[in-house]
Amino acid sequence: MNTATLVLDPAFRVAPVDPRVFGSFVEHMGRCVYTGLHEHDHPSADERGFRGDVLELVRELGATMVRYPGGNFVSGYRWEDGIGPVDQRPRRLDLAWRAIEPNTVGVDEFMAWCRSADVEPMMAVNLGTRGTKEAVELLEYCNHPGGTAWSDLRRANGSPDPHDVRVWCLGNEMDGPWQIGHKTAAEYGRLAAVTGHAMRRVDPRVELVACGSSGTSIPTFASWEATVLAECYDQVDHVALHHYADPAGLSLGEHLAAGVELDRAIGDIVATADHVGARLKSRRRLGVAVDEWNVWYYSKFAGEESLDWAETKSLSEDDYTAADAVVVGSLLITLLRHADRVRMACLAQLVNVIAPIRTEPGGRAWRQTTFHPFAQTAALARGEVLRVEPRSPHYDTRFGDTPLLDATATYDEESGALTLLAVNRSTDEPLELTAELRAFPGHRVATATTLASPDPGATNTADTEDRVVPRDNPQVTVADGRVTVVLPPVSWNVVRLVPASEQGG
Repeated sequence: MNTATLVLDPAFRVAPVDPRVFGSFVEHMGRCVYTGLHEHDHPSADERGFRGDVLELVRELGATMVRYPGGNFVSGYRWEDGIGPVDQRPRRLDLAWRAIEPNTVGVDEFMAWCRSADVEPMMAVNLGTRGTKEAVELLEYCNHPGGTAWSDLRRANGSPDPHDVRVWCLGNEMDGPWQIGHKTAAEYGRLAAVTGHAMRRVDPRVELVACGSSGTSIPTFASWEATVLAECYDQVDHVALHHYADPAGLSLGEHLAAGVELDRAIGDIVATADHVGARLKSRRRLGVAVDEWNVWYYSKFAGEESLDWAETKSLSEDDYTAADAVVVGSLLITLLRHADRVRMACLAQLVNVIAPIRTEPGGRAWRQTTFHPFAQTAALARGEVLRVEPRSPHYDTRFGDTPLLDATATYDEESGALTLLAVNRSTDEPLELTAELRAFPGHRVATATTLASPDPGATNTADTEDRVVPRDNPQVTVADGRVTVVLPPVSWNVVRLVPASEQGG
């Protein structure tokens, strides 16, 4: 059996866990909004048309923040089309996904849903076909108390109190040639700077996210950030990074190594941003917003040009496997490992489109395999991230030298609870992990669970929702100041330890 070790010690801390790292993403794409979040004639729908069964699953998932309304969709979106009486809203062509957008759900509906779901809204503004003026007007509509044209219109539309949106994305993937209104780095950087400056005049409390690279494979990766931030460094708080792991053409072992690529990408963006800050002699340090990340079988998607114009259509409804869930767990571990700079992250997307939650129109909603590592981490990763420095065997992948063990831990000083998150990337052998508890004498195991399957390609469906779920792991012991747990091949594992005096889990 392979073996690995690490040390759990509160003296070695990375940073506090920012709850916003457990964000998600809702875009007007495919069935994410319509027949996903919203279906007015569904048996569980509320008075606004939002599905109650989906809302319950979102609460269980533990998402803390939701980015809206895109995504590629936002770069051609007129936000004014989605306010006021629903029966008077125009139907528009969505150029991003070749769809007919009915505008049934807009700003006010989304804000009401956020309140129901107890999540923080994260809004994106259109810097593709529109610009500073429209962004400022949307911010005024959302955040100004009243007494102006846009804020009074919000009040007239049924929202007397400000929506108080704090986090704003200055456009989306403007580096991508596919983006409506695609710009060069210099063009976008200047637009982001003037838009950010104007938005801060409306509401100085806002946090602004500049568009970073849409992926590491794009030719302008990192050079885009260097040029953009040279223009807008002092006007933004975070730079965005998007990361999707596409399993197509990869061996199982290489797919499981996706976290290595994300780890390197975050490091590269941090280095680039800090270099710009040094050149500008700034003491500010920007955060990284990984505001789109997931496993996405993108190679199966034939491209936007292949789509027919339609109001509601299935799009990128990937069926996630047990192995995909392990990769999602590994990506969560990577995000936490960079807690000192990753201040927010959004699992893309929330419902149906590359999502942890799936629905049938008029029917059932269920949890995909990837639902579980996210829900467990959002519920249990509290306090501060510990620097654990795992030691384990390695193997070679296209991402370079890859450890079999991917792990991190959090420590909640108030409760004394430790949460150990671990992935075994081996495709055929268990891994015995021993964690030193020298700084936590007397801690005991409260819970130990493992998500794995004899078939790494196993999926969950509406009829077999419990096929791939976390189950109790009996192969865990605490003795001589160490906790030892056996991690099955291709597995996601959570071990929670609490002081011996604590009775509950």
